[in-house]
Amino acid sequence: MSHPYGGRSHYSVVIVGGGQAGLSLSHCLQQRGIDHLVIEKRSLVHTWRTQRWDSFCLVTPNWQCQLPGWGYIGSDPHGFMVKDQINEWLAGFVEHVKAPAIEGVTVERVARDGERERFDVQTDAGLYTADQVVVASGGYHRPIVPRLAEKLPAGVAQFHSAQYRNPAQLPEGAVLVVGCGQSGAQIAEDLHLAGRKVHLATGNAPRCARFYRGREVVDWLADMKYYDMPVTEHPLREGVRDNTNHYVTGRDGGRDIDLRRFALEGMELYGLLSGFDEGSFEFQPNLRDNLDQADGTYNRINASIDRHIAAQGIAAPPPSVYTPVWEPREERTRLDLAAAGIASVVWCIGFSPDFAWVDAPVFNGRGAPVHLRGVTNEPGLYFLGLPWLHTWGSGRFSGVARDAEFLAQAIARRKEGLRDGSSEAVPELRAA
Repeated sequence: MSHPYGGRSHYSVVIVGGGQAGLSLSHCLQQRGIDHLVIEKRSLVHTWRTQRWDSFCLVTPNWQCQLPGWGYIGSDPHGFMVKDQINEWLAGFVEHVKAPAIEGVTVERVARDGERERFDVQTDAGLYTADQVVVASGGYHRPIVPRLAEKLPAGVAQFHSAQYRNPAQLPEGAVLVVGCGQSGAQIAEDLHLAGRKVHLATGNAPRCARFYRGREVVDWLADMKYYDMPVTEHPLREGVRDNTNHYVTGRDGGRDIDLRRFALEGMELYGLLSGFDEGSFEFQPNLRDNLDQADGTYNRINASIDRHIAAQGIAAPPPSVYTPVWEPREERTRLDLAAAGIASVVWCIGFSPDFAWVDAPVFNGRGAPVHLRGVTNEPGLYFLGLPWLHTWGSGRFSGVARDAEFLAQAIARRKEGLRDGSSEAVPELRAA
């Protein structure tokens, strides 16, 4: 059998996924001289090129971009790179790592070969085998579109946030954006700033301030060691992995996203979308609660910064509390599609993971992998790049290097025939 990379079929480690996580681990393994292969079904770091809209920018400051051996070195550490700058920076990382990788190859199944104490990695380009396997394909595999989308008239254009590029892509007419997490809030803003009539179906997404008391909020939280807190110490424990990300933006130098202010400017806000019937969208009467909860989170984060400033005796501008600039007069539970002139819908309700190709008893009842810092109870099988794998930054540019280094150490210990720690973690993993 002929294989695309060097003619080999067996490796000490196979890494499935060639995004920032897989490449970070490749860098760490190369530092240890451990042979490995990265298998990527599209192209390396492709998601940043193919699943981001034109005006996309980071929501965390540039200084947090710290991949292994490849930190941000530009002139604006407290700015927010836009899409082209991100991809240029990532292209440099790809060149820096020079990972032993094959692209355009899909992994169809990973399973342990018990007789040979190795893993079989079946791909559409043939069979590979490995002593250890790392799943670094992320957790955002299948765009979520609700079944009620099937009820909409054929003439209504529908896009998932992964497909959205710019306002001109959408037909003329009003737009319903469903979801107000990071993508939904930013896409709604993008359309709003372009002069489109936007209707926004909200959810329970929290929000935070961009700047507070003279500094970027991320800088304050970094000083408070929030980004170093492991998931095992978070008040929600593993439950934090299910939380929606706070909405905020780095656009135009960074600012808050305040849905209430958008409402003052003409955006129409509703509660959670719950159905479509007889030509009308149906919403839960919870807009006020959604807005109040988001603002409550905003104020609680700022209050924690106030406490830090007081405890440390830091000189800073005075504290403040956000007060609503707009309140809904009523809870509107129906929206007539034709009367509102809605010509398109953008679904911004996230993605679901798909690990069906991983044939190993390491998943919980919801299909999520059970692990401690990416180490599963299947010896030699690991996960990397998932949200809150270990800390807040695990699925981001800011924390994946630390996770990759930890797994590289575990892989090296196992390769050397030493106890890798996964067996010690089994009781805790089962309890989780």
